[in-house]
Amino acid sequence: MPSGFQPTLVDDRIKGIPGGTAPFRLEDIAAKQWNVLREDLPLPVAVLKESALTHNSRWMQRLVGLSGAFICPHGKTTMSPELFARQIDDGAWGITLANASQLHVARAYGIERVLLANQLIGKQGIRYVLDELARDPKFDFYCLVDSTDGVAILADAAGQRAIGRPLQVLVEGGFVGGRTGCRDLTTAIDVARRVKAAEPFLALRGVEGFEGIIAHLDPTTAEQRVRALLEFLVEIAVACAREGLFSDGPIVLTAGGSSFYDLVLDRFRENHLDRQVRVVTRSGCYLTHDSGAFVKQFAAILERSPDARSLGDGLKPALEVWAYVQSRPESQRVLLTMGKRDCSYDMGLPMPLLWFRPNLHDRPERLTPGYSISALNDQHAYLDVPVDSPLRVGDMIGSGISHPCTTFDKWQALPVVNDDYDVVSAVRTFF
Repeated sequence: MPSGFQPTLVDDRIKGIPGGTAPFRLEDIAAKQWNVLREDLPLPVAVLKESALTHNSRWMQRLVGLSGAFICPHGKTTMSPELFARQIDDGAWGITLANASQLHVARAYGIERVLLANQLIGKQGIRYVLDELARDPKFDFYCLVDSTDGVAILADAAGQRAIGRPLQVLVEGGFVGGRTGCRDLTTAIDVARRVKAAEPFLALRGVEGFEGIIAHLDPTTAEQRVRALLEFLVEIAVACAREGLFSDGPIVLTAGGSSFYDLVLDRFRENHLDRQVRVVTRSGCYLTHDSGAFVKQFAAILERSPDARSLGDGLKPALEVWAYVQSRPESQRVLLTMGKRDCSYDMGLPMPLLWFRPNLHDRPERLTPGYSISALNDQHAYLDVPVDSPLRVGDMIGSGISHPCTTFDKWQALPVVNDDYDVVSAVRTFF
């Protein structure tokens, strides 16, 4: 694990830890010999499957390796230092983050390379970054600029502090109706020139964009618009290189959420630049994947990408939320002990996948078609079932989720389990 990794004490005030458990180091959880199916943990509980985590991490490293690229996974998905460490140990170039608070967590746990895929703004955030750059010569930090005003703010702060090395920035390209980012080449080049003029306090290291929010459109239209954005980013990079605006070192070309990283890798591989280029994609959801939204997105990636298809088994869902059947008040209605406080629902409701009856089953069984969660309250899930469903009060239901980001933020700690649901480790989150 990265240097600075500190033990975490947990007890039964943390959701998912058995009542009456005295404080212990989360790193020692395997010694408890808990098993989810043996009911050693209170439900609901969100768990991570160790086998899927390992498979997914290796799969992504193999994919980016085929194009000579790197992955800098977005840490906002999990905000878990243990998972950050796993990703870096498996070959990730660094960790992507979105704001200063997330950066505080990463630095507290020794993460040495951070791509802030956002504008660095505000007195406290800028001060903290400059303090860290001055304190730690190994800290490799990048942030975005998309306006001359933003460049001026950073240049002024870095010039006043004069830490002895530049603040590294990437020009961000965007699209009309999108989020942040320069909307046209003239603006992007003007921003890049201002960065160049601010040397030695700023250094232009590359070009960035984010295509993920395009995914909500019609699939064909979305792909066309993603390709157009990637062309624009390359156009910015070529124009900046032509004017000699980049600082020394490889030019960083980076984009790629969890829906179109195949297109990013393919387009950036052909970049028309006569200098070394470091292609960096930033998917955050690949490690845990899901059972809903990103299953559909991944199917599209497999259809588009021969490289992805060549790797055999694709990404696997690693995140499950387990709950009890607590009531069956109607023949086709079951209530589960989980709700909006326990699982994501912003990109689709949870999907009931498995059931287990203590003292009956040896292993969880797949639920047959006809089971679906139709609604969530804060602490209840409405599970619609066939009339002849065998489910009864006390049974355990394992559900897949859609969109891991908004499940992780509901748990301070998540057990990691093997395929027999023995707890073999755990991860902590900081939201």
